[in-house]
Amino acid sequence: MKAFAELYTELDASTSTLHTVDALERYLRRAPPADAAWAVYVLAGGKPRQAVPSRLMREAAQEAAGLPDWLFEESYQAVGDLAETIAHLLPEAPVAEDVGLSVWMGERLPSLRGAAPEDARATLRAWWAGLDWNGRFVLSKLITGGFRVGVSRLLVLRAIARVSGLDEKLLAQRMIGWTDARAAPEAARFLALVAPADPSAPTDPALAGHPYPFFLAHPLQADPATLGAPGDWLVEWKWDGIRAQLVLRAGGCWLWSRGEELVTERFPEIERAGRMLAAAVDADGTGLVLDGEVLAWEAAAGAPMPFAALQKRVTRKTLTAAVLRASPAAFVAYDLLERDGEDWRARPQAERRAALEAIVGRAAVPGLMVSPRVEAADWPALAALRQTSRERGVEGFMLKRASAPYGIGRTKAEGSGDWWKWKVEPFTIDAVLVYAQRGHGRRASLYTDYTFAVWDRPADPADSADSADPPTRALLPFAKAYSGLTDEEIRRVDAVIRRTTVEKFGPVRSVTPTLVFELGFEGIARSPRHKSGIAVRFPRMLRWRTDKPVAEADTIDALRALLGGAVPPLEGGSADGPAAGDGDDASGMLDPGDAGSPGP
Repeated sequence: MKAFAELYTELDASTSTLHTVDALERYLRRAPPADAAWAVYVLAGGKPRQAVPSRLMREAAQEAAGLPDWLFEESYQAVGDLAETIAHLLPEAPVAEDVGLSVWMGERLPSLRGAAPEDARATLRAWWAGLDWNGRFVLSKLITGGFRVGVSRLLVLRAIARVSGLDEKLLAQRMIGWTDARAAPEAARFLALVAPADPSAPTDPALAGHPYPFFLAHPLQADPATLGAPGDWLVEWKWDGIRAQLVLRAGGCWLWSRGEELVTERFPEIERAGRMLAAAVDADGTGLVLDGEVLAWEAAAGAPMPFAALQKRVTRKTLTAAVLRASPAAFVAYDLLERDGEDWRARPQAERRAALEAIVGRAAVPGLMVSPRVEAADWPALAALRQTSRERGVEGFMLKRASAPYGIGRTKAEGSGDWWKWKVEPFTIDAVLVYAQRGHGRRASLYTDYTFAVWDRPADPADSADSADPPTRALLPFAKAYSGLTDEEIRRVDAVIRRTTVEKFGPVRSVTPTLVFELGFEGIARSPRHKSGIAVRFPRMLRWRTDKPVAEADTIDALRALLGGAVPPLEGGSADGPAAGDGDDASGMLDPGDAGSPGP
């Protein structure tokens, strides 16, 4: 733990990419394979399960520090981060033990889950007593499941490439699924990750069943006419589903989400379709990999169902017959990455597309289709079609250069690019800030995560301040957002929150409604889980409405007016079935823009 805690401290303090990669390389060269495996897991975005409730950690820390509840609470409020508060308040350890990261993650932390509260508190006190400041801080972060550090996956890959001497593209493919919590990191996995490639082997053993790294699109902000002639581009509808790759090799079928989750068992009908496709076009099992989108699909209507139907499907622990009937899934393919065991990613988009249409069209497998091309005379005609996106149940267009290879990740555009997402303008609403919570990392001392509300009905003269009766309107929370403001705006909002706090609920503050923001979001749906009855997708702050009084914020009726009806079948494509976007906004299994449970 000591070496990893020192690495964390160095990474957290670094603003240099070169320094960050150097620090990672030094750690990985020294660390035992088991420790390196866990380090790569958490640094690449893996999320360890919370070992004990935060309340129990606070109780154990108070006991270890010998502080009354009020003083610990005041310290916590001043620091803004539970792990840092614990590290500051606990007495200095006389002797720090040095147990490897793999022992902590693979043995010690799992032993806390399910332990009696008094036993867990005693164990925590004993652990903290054997660690220095850095060790206590990092351990507490890992226990809460809130471990974060400002290191991108790309930099972790770069450091592993230095240590192993392997190509970053090969490592990127080998690391697919590395952060899947169902496959615990271990020494053997790390050794397989950095094992030399065998050029004589037809398939890398470490890649059995693995997809390729996903290629991502840039948002198109400029006039599409700057991209050249429309004929140089493949145009598709951008669908609202789960980006995935269907991998068919050696008689096996694997479905991977862009969030690196192996989700084959969640979609048995897609697995069946994949096996049928393999039997039809790849009988020798040499290898076929399709990139595409998982959608909840209504076959009778020939159209997709809303994302909410798909979300209900993926959040269920058990797939009952009723769930499968209510949310049948289909796979919409829009790229061919491997054929007959050969990597096709370097071939032009147009060539890959033609082969995809021939393969999937010839097989005619139910539940597996190719995204239709959208064709128009010029960019203005495409822009007019794009305006019909919402009534078709799509988010706009995907633009893919016909001559482009399939890349890795989201490469720097610098005014040009091979994949673009040309989305429709977001829904907007003016909402009131009602709750605030501290941020994380460098923003742990600022209130940066906000809950927003709208009025439950329009204003009425009886609501005026001069009325003898109290106001009868109420604010209904409906969304949480934390992005969109500048650092200076965040500091100003933080100051207002501190001045107008009404109540505290642990790390959350309720405030006097004084601030109005214009929120933007990509989708909206009815939701019985939310107080407002409505959930929005990917909410963010577009601007701070300093010009608008709270009383003039929007109402729940304005949100309801944005709810659309049933999605009609698509028209205007050159092939049957749905189209697919790049899936950038639904990379994981769950919707990251879900409003959650507004307020404490």
